[in-house]
Amino acid sequence: AVVWLLSGIYIVDEGKRGVETRFGAKTDMTMPGPHWRLPWPIDEVEQVNVEGIRKVNHNSQMLTEDENIVALSLEVQYNVKNAQDYAFEVRDPDITLKQVAETAVREVVGRSTMDFVITDGRAVVSSETKRIMQDILDSYQTGLNVLQVNLNEAQPPEEVQDAFADAIKAREDEQRIINEANAYRNDVVPKARGDAQGMLEDAEAYRTRVTKSSEGETQRFSKLLAEYQLAPEVTRERLYLDAMEEVMANNSKVVMDTQNSGNLMYLPLDKLMSGSGGSSMNSGLPTSNLGATSNTRNVLEEFNRNTSRSRVRETR
Repeated sequence: AVVWLLSGIYIVDEGKRGVETRFGAKTDMTMPGPHWRLPWPIDEVEQVNVEGIRKVNHNSQMLTEDENIVALSLEVQYNVKNAQDYAFEVRDPDITLKQVAETAVREVVGRSTMDFVITDGRAVVSSETKRIMQDILDSYQTGLNVLQVNLNEAQPPEEVQDAFADAIKAREDEQRIINEANAYRNDVVPKARGDAQGMLEDAEAYRTRVTKSSEGETQRFSKLLAEYQLAPEVTRERLYLDAMEEVMANNSKVVMDTQNSGNLMYLPLDKLMSGSGGSSMNSGLPTSNLGATSNTRNVLEEFNRNTSRSRVRETR
């Protein structure tokens, strides 16, 4: 009897849970360490590994939302989170996981387009499949915990793979061109804005300069108007003389009124001669300067003749 009672001692290994049953009905779950139960055939203990990570693979072809067929390869990683449910509710964990994975991934792929599944949507398909699988397993109290779902392969059937490869390449080229265009825009737009700002500043400076100049001209003409209103004839004559002085300032010709012989004309011969001589020496064009000197002499001779005629008339 003592030996029979001692046979009820058992040890649960680390990382496992002990599921005790009495006459086939579950009674208790024990943690790692030594325990005692009623000896067989009354009580029995099944040790379940709850920390080990298990894997199951599943391959299948499925129909997408846009009525295309896609070939998928899944890897499901799971462990046991409830040893009692696992021991009593699940007959074959691997088969159960495959069936649940099939159901979940068909639901996800069935509401997605093929392009989404085989390109940018892989992470979404994996996460949604994991969520749906866990909901199904929990609803049946399987005691299983889905750790991760990896979508190892998602591609069209072999018969149309070349066409889809071309489509993917075209999409990549499109994205590359878009990126290049964005880079060009990011380079050109700031420069254009800078040039536009420079033009605006130049225009503003020009506007200010023209405005100030116009205001100055306005003030000058306002003062001139006041002077003109006081003495119109004098002001008009002064304006005419100022204009002629400005126009004739650089003219080397001497103009005389030979008809008006009653006035004695004075010519600054010394300045004319020195100006002609200085111009000849500086410019290095003696022919032109000689011509200018000859013209001056002709003018002086004409002036002397007119003066003599005037004196003769006065004597008579």
